[in-house]
Amino acid sequence: MKKTKTILSLAIFGILSLSSCKNNEKQDSEELEVAEVAADEIFRPNFHFTPQENWMNDPNGMFYLNGTYHLFFQYYPEGNVWGPMHWGHATSKDMVTWEELPIALEPDELGYIFSGSAVVDVDNTSGFGNGTTPPVVAIFTYHDPKGEAEGRIDYQSQAIAYSLDEGKTWTKYEANPVIANPDIKDFRDPKVIWDEQNQQWLMALATVDRSLFYGSPNLKDWELLSDFGEETGAHHGVWECPDFFPMKVENSEEIKWVLIQSLNPGGFNGGSGTQYFVGDFNGKEFKVDPSMENLPEKHDHWIDYGKDNYAGVTWSNIPDSDGRKLFMGWMSNWLYAQEVPTETWRSAMTVARELSLKKVGDTYRIFSMPVKELDTYKETLFQKDQLMVKNSAEIASEVEKDLTMAEIKFEIPNLKQTNYEFSLSNAEGENLKFGYKHSKKQFYINREESGIIDFNDEFAGTISYGPRTSSSDTLSVLMILDRTSIELFYDKGETLMTEIFFPKKPYTSFSVKAEGDFELKNIEISQFNFGNKNADGKN
Repeated sequence: MKKTKTILSLAIFGILSLSSCKNNEKQDSEELEVAEVAADEIFRPNFHFTPQENWMNDPNGMFYLNGTYHLFFQYYPEGNVWGPMHWGHATSKDMVTWEELPIALEPDELGYIFSGSAVVDVDNTSGFGNGTTPPVVAIFTYHDPKGEAEGRIDYQSQAIAYSLDEGKTWTKYEANPVIANPDIKDFRDPKVIWDEQNQQWLMALATVDRSLFYGSPNLKDWELLSDFGEETGAHHGVWECPDFFPMKVENSEEIKWVLIQSLNPGGFNGGSGTQYFVGDFNGKEFKVDPSMENLPEKHDHWIDYGKDNYAGVTWSNIPDSDGRKLFMGWMSNWLYAQEVPTETWRSAMTVARELSLKKVGDTYRIFSMPVKELDTYKETLFQKDQLMVKNSAEIASEVEKDLTMAEIKFEIPNLKQTNYEFSLSNAEGENLKFGYKHSKKQFYINREESGIIDFNDEFAGTISYGPRTSSSDTLSVLMILDRTSIELFYDKGETLMTEIFFPKKPYTSFSVKAEGDFELKNIEISQFNFGNKNADGKN
């Protein structure tokens, strides 16, 4: 009897101990989850779009309708790394503050929902309209994971879906796919526009080493028109996420066609990058401008020379009265995107940018600047018309605010053959160094001491460089700063560099230095004020 009691006591003790362990494990797990969320919020941007949770990459299906900008994006709702792709959805009235909405498109028996575009079919060429509401038609790539696993090469095809409630709900076309795979392994990311001059729907589609152009009268029946790119531009990676559209050359009546073409790897500074080509299109074939024929791998026609602006495309259905080409990219790089030090969410988009096309010397260049809507949130904290600097000066210390949602702009006239180095820093001794080496006509960003960098050797293993193509003896600098990103617009948008970083504490100081005396002009530091809106635009 005594033995039985002992065994029973041990059993009860074991059960209680096991229960206590389970409770402790549950408590530890909950505390860890709370800690991860808290840590992630330190890195969540103040105003760049991020999903509330889980993985995001390419922007998709962007269109404007009835006062609302729609952003769709590659999304995996069940994890913080790439997985079966869905289309996430967010909307905005000004491309600055965003509201995340329910998932728009989910995978089905035909495959995952890869990147694509969306158009407003005003004339109901597709026949999907109900007589009163013009349909919005999404064009996307089906990616069949079973076919890929079986070793087939025809596992990607193009499909469509339509919405009659401005993108809130979608119906997939019963006769999908609308373009079957022609035995090409990488066959994806359709970007469609209405080609007014040739009265056709026009699609640019990425393949391994070139873009294909298709035409259609109704978004359902497509004809292959031509291809471009096999022998020009960067090719040390797969071509992806094209965009193709006409633009008026600034200060002229000339119309040129622009092909924006991402590739991964093979970017200017490694990993993901986005190049562009300018030329003419006759309704069937694209012929690049003579200045861009046979561009080498290391050419100087890139949307952005930083490591963190990829797969960017433009919004469709922007009113002619507006006349702007509005662009947004994914602010990360496939070299390290799945390893950055956030757990509950991953990735952000760039700020929306307005593109312009200018003739510079004997070639054409895309210029980019932040959309004007961002200015409505600015509060000027510091202004100075002129500042003479001897070797170095700390500029932002007078502001007495951190630089987690700020704009800094200034000019350096009478450039000398020296290195102009700029630095963002904090009390932890972390700093982001960037600047311009005038003797080499070269911009750079150095993330070696920017904060947390040990999650991937590629993140800060090399300094990023970009060529200066402007010939002006005055350098203009505009930087947009968020908690974990810098977007640099040099020479009024002629050269851009965008990169992310993860400091343990916010940057609070901005300084400049160069050898000898130099001048800063038109210095302005502003803070963005978004009231009580969160990073995703929700009140």
